Amino acid sequence: MNLLAFGDVCGESGLRIACEKIRTLKKYYGADVCVINGENADVLGLRPEQARRLFEAGADVVTLGNHVWKRPQIISELKENQYLIRPQNLAGQTPGEGFARLQLGSGRWLTVVCLVGRLSCEWNADNPLRALEALVREYKDDIFAVDFHAEATSEKAALAHYFDGYAAAVFGTHTHVQTSDERVLPGGTGFITDLGMTGPRHSVLGVKVEQSIATFLGDVPMRYESPNTEAVMEGAVFTIDEGSGKCTGVERIRVEE
Repeated sequence: MNLLAFGDVCGESGLRIACEKIRTLKKYYGADVCVINGENADVLGLRPEQARRLFEAGADVVTLGNHVWKRPQIISELKENQYLIRPQNLAGQTPGEGFARLQLGSGRWLTVVCLVGRLSCEWNADNPLRALEALVREYKDDIFAVDFHAEATSEKAALAHYFDGYAAAVFGTHTHVQTSDERVLPGGTGFITDLGMTGPRHSVLGVKVEQSIATFLGDVPMRYESPNTEAVMEGAVFTIDEGSGKCTGVERIRVEE
């Protein structure tokens, strides 16, 4: 099977390119499943109608991250849509689920998990390694794909190596910068530190350039806006052997308008 994964959708331009390209890219790569992080579709957070646009465009699972509660309207959607998932390692009483299971053509199940990092990202979250460990034990016969929404590259790499051979794919999100370290680890886990961003190419991580500069100059804080300009869509495709549950190849993807 081929699994497509795309980095954080940022603003209207990110939504536009995602909705234009998902089905085309699924067909081009022969992808069975597409996972996309919708964390910043509304700059900070995701609104229900934006989530629906991504699913209608062909996304199979939409993941979130540390901004999940910035748009409280998403709570009702999290309760109703099992394929819209927030981080698994948040407190147990939070709405929604942190993983989604999809049955593949072979009869095996693919479990897509969303996790959030604790280093410079979300200090109130539970240990992401322990949270994933519990799921791997519970669904030991499933194939696992993990969106690790984290700031620290070391935290992402450590998790990938800890689950090498148990997870088929581990892909980082959150930094909005695509890394060039895609590879298959010795145990058969496909890994990339960060998928990158699905959003405006001429921006600072999806934010208007002048706003970001003003922040670093020390100006009065303002609500960030995302420029609605030419966009880029970044991610990766993981080739997974359904029999063994191991990854056999990872290829970076970058598509521009």
